[in-house]
Amino acid sequence: MLVVEGLEKRFGALRALDGFSLTAERGQLTGLIGPNGAGKSTAFGCIAGAIRPTAGSVSFEGRPIAGMPYHRVAQLGLARTYQVVQTFADMTVLEAVTVGALMRRPSVRDARAHATDVVEFAGLGAKRDMRGRSLTIADKKRLEVARALATEPELLLLDEVMAGLTPTEAQGAVQLLRAILARGITIVMVEHVMEVLMPLADRIVVLSAGRTIFSGTAAEATANPAVLEAYLGPPI
Repeated sequence: MLVVEGLEKRFGALRALDGFSLTAERGQLTGLIGPNGAGKSTAFGCIAGAIRPTAGSVSFEGRPIAGMPYHRVAQLGLARTYQVVQTFADMTVLEAVTVGALMRRPSVRDARAHATDVVEFAGLGAKRDMRGRSLTIADKKRLEVARALATEPELLLLDEVMAGLTPTEAQGAVQLLRAILARGITIVMVEHVMEVLMPLADRIVVLSAGRTIFSGTAAEATANPAVLEAYLGPPI
């Protein structure tokens, strides 16, 4: 469904990505992990259209999308969230999700009705009239996911949706992820909370210094020397 091959991104002399590759299969959850500064958020930006790659290819449903503007990528069915939540502080939860729904539903009435359903699905029904600035971190992250879901995507790029959550909040987020997968939506997820990601992921891709150093199952990842070295450093 999503195929990334040999992706490179340079910022002057800095190579943020240096041959990144990833394949995500329809209906599965692919986890993208790596040390801080490995290039994970840059990779998401290149896939989603926020950053133009220097080289390499990205195809979604067999269609090349590298360098395509973000709004066109979203129209094709790919949506993302951000590591730092992008909440519309002065909008209510329902208003913010309606903004996402308007991409496919130009009628405000239709968009609002769809957004209402998405808000309930995301577990924010009781907070639909709260403004973004009043939400907890956990609910702001749910709101980001809900706004992305309102665009009716086929693939979601989720950037550290578990960061900063309590164990109870993280379990609630896992339930939401399982519900999203049950709807047939494919997920590619950047995450540092391994005890949450590993049981969920069908496949793990490890990025280090801008390069893909591993792609396989969670069990294979935890036993791979290159993966262990990327996280723990070389053996003494």
